[in-house]
Amino acid sequence: MNALHISGNDLTLEDVRQVAAERWPVLLSPDAREAVDRARAVVDEIVASNTLAYAITTGVGKLSDVRIAGDQIRELQVNLVRSHSAGVGEPLSVAETRAMMLLRANSLSKGYSGVRGIVIDTLCEMLNRGVTPFVPSQGSVGASGDLAPLAHLALALIGEGECLDDKGVRIPAGETMRRAQVKPLVLEAKEAVSLINGTQAMLGVGVLALLATETLVDTADVIGALALDALRGTDVAFDERIHKARPHSGQLKTAANLRKMLEGSQLRESHRDCDRVQDAYSLRCMPQVHGAVRDTLMHCREVMEIEVNSAVDNPLVFLKSADRAGMGTTGRGSASPEADVISGGNFHGQPVAFVLDFLAIALSALAGISERRVERMVNPALSEGLPPFLAAGAGLNSGFMMPQVVAAALVSENKVLAHPASVDSITTSGNKEDYVSMGMTAALKLKKIVENTRNAMAIEAMAAAQALDFLAPLKTSKRGQVAYAAIRSVCATMDKDRVMYHDFARIAELIASGRVAEALR
Repeated sequence: MNALHISGNDLTLEDVRQVAAERWPVLLSPDAREAVDRARAVVDEIVASNTLAYAITTGVGKLSDVRIAGDQIRELQVNLVRSHSAGVGEPLSVAETRAMMLLRANSLSKGYSGVRGIVIDTLCEMLNRGVTPFVPSQGSVGASGDLAPLAHLALALIGEGECLDDKGVRIPAGETMRRAQVKPLVLEAKEAVSLINGTQAMLGVGVLALLATETLVDTADVIGALALDALRGTDVAFDERIHKARPHSGQLKTAANLRKMLEGSQLRESHRDCDRVQDAYSLRCMPQVHGAVRDTLMHCREVMEIEVNSAVDNPLVFLKSADRAGMGTTGRGSASPEADVISGGNFHGQPVAFVLDFLAIALSALAGISERRVERMVNPALSEGLPPFLAAGAGLNSGFMMPQVVAAALVSENKVLAHPASVDSITTSGNKEDYVSMGMTAALKLKKIVENTRNAMAIEAMAAAQALDFLAPLKTSKRGQVAYAAIRSVCATMDKDRVMYHDFARIAELIASGRVAEALR
């Protein structure tokens, strides 16, 4: 009763996270099954009548002019899956692979792909029983979608290749399927190409990165407010009138968050009548910078929400409505009297590749401004009276001297990784695929940028908590104290030098869980 019923039309990004990380069960909805069965009947008719149709009775890509005889169709399916399972490199994580599996099943559920319902059922069973294919992360140019990663998924579906257990150990897929009591499939006409054509590898990685980034941008507002308070900054720059005069929605949201975070702060009241007129940009312009990140995330979410419920393989099967029954098919591809089978390019990853690159650029800014606030807290020339490098007994102790260097290294690495992959293209498949998206490259770079940004923000969080300790007995706001307490729950005050990498790892995990961002709730 609690299973997610997929139809290809209403999957949410949060659903993807629940299935990928929380392991919600998945089933094909009854209405979607009817649509899938109708489209499959068209494919069966084409095979039975030996009608010429791309990827049904022909080869694929540059080999689309090669006719495949009826008794060779099953062999073609296996050959396509095996030949395209050519990925290299580290495997996708279990969560990323599960996201990819769900997204592929959901796309096929729309009823445009011409696969049998059992293909979708088997993908769902693999998800429900914890069967996770081994999917090398490298090898896709995002042209006919993510061919190599999706082929490795399909390879496990037919009982070949390898799977990963929860510890990342590789096990033969046939053995894994047998243990899970999932029967491997014998693929029929068109099913191989429907499984391997699509954007679901880049999209699966991208959706999980986007959801993580949405947590990071809320966390940035919280930690930024702690840093501002520790540096005796002003909240004047967050006056609502300023932001209504330039009403970008993300800017308005971050300004409101900062006002909320600083409300009632004793630290703010302690210097309200000081001579300082305005703060540095890393403090004063948080609404403009964090807010621009928010606006970018909103656009990326819109694109991904469309993509997760799209049919992205090729060709697609379109049933004819009654008023189109007498129309010809010239230029539309092969057809039966009741349907058109049309070859197009929905598998091309350009829309997804662009937003993955946009996300990378936005996150680089979020990490960059965070590091600048760390610099202000540790640099005695900028820290408004805080101890040099936030060290108790500076000189004997180095305090946060090196963490700022680490943050700088992370930020600089992000700058390199943020170079957009989607501006590149390289010709493949005998010049048939002559302009490609490089979306998977964008996704893999984005993964690292998310990790780097989270770690940079963990350093800022620990530094801000340390700075607030030096300002006692004055306290930050009630919301700020909630965030401070969350940080201190995994990281004690540093009264002398100690090894800090464990602290940063624990705080990064805390940030990922959303507990720091909860101060805004």
